[in-house]
Amino acid sequence: MRSYGQYCGLARSLEVVGDRWNLLIVRQLLIAPARYRDLIDGLPGIATNLLADRLRDLEAAGVIERRLTGQGSVVEYALTPWGAELRGPIESLIRWSAPLMARGPGSDAFRPEWLALAVPALLDARVENRVSATIGLEIGGPRFQISATTSGFEVGPHDGGDLGATLRADPAYVLGLAAGALSLSDALAAGLVEIDGDESVVRAVLAA
Repeated sequence: MRSYGQYCGLARSLEVVGDRWNLLIVRQLLIAPARYRDLIDGLPGIATNLLADRLRDLEAAGVIERRLTGQGSVVEYALTPWGAELRGPIESLIRWSAPLMARGPGSDAFRPEWLALAVPALLDARVENRVSATIGLEIGGPRFQISATTSGFEVGPHDGGDLGATLRADPAYVLGLAAGALSLSDALAAGLVEIDGDESVVRAVLAA
């Protein structure tokens, strides 16, 4: 492990997670524990040998651990309790990134599951009096859902339950709504989003 040689919490944290790809690996494992091939799929652009090196370093540092999945000898990677404490700093970085996301994805890769961290992080910063409701989210591919409760927000695949409404939009507009950079009224007027069902439920969940 490379050292900055500084007795500083930030410096020592960066010695563990500051290398390229490390925090993105943690992002994937905050969404769910994953096998090696799942991490390759969820980290477009990473070389297989580099991923192996980063996993080894993070495991040695105590951020992640390997464990059996229950399917024979198949191994998956998961965050340790200490590693899972990176959720707060990562969500803060996601909120800080809002101006950088305004221009949309362009040619950058995108995975729908990345919204599972981004949308709750953005909404948590804006919504104080939450309603308890679940809306569908269609951004291309399988349907997701946003569930709002008094304790926070969750985004994940649709579990088959009842939905108050379904929001259909490109990922960039979903992020804009969650961040408060785009109002639902303006998005609807411009044809950037579509809603099937009760619009008021979408407004309540997104505070839009």
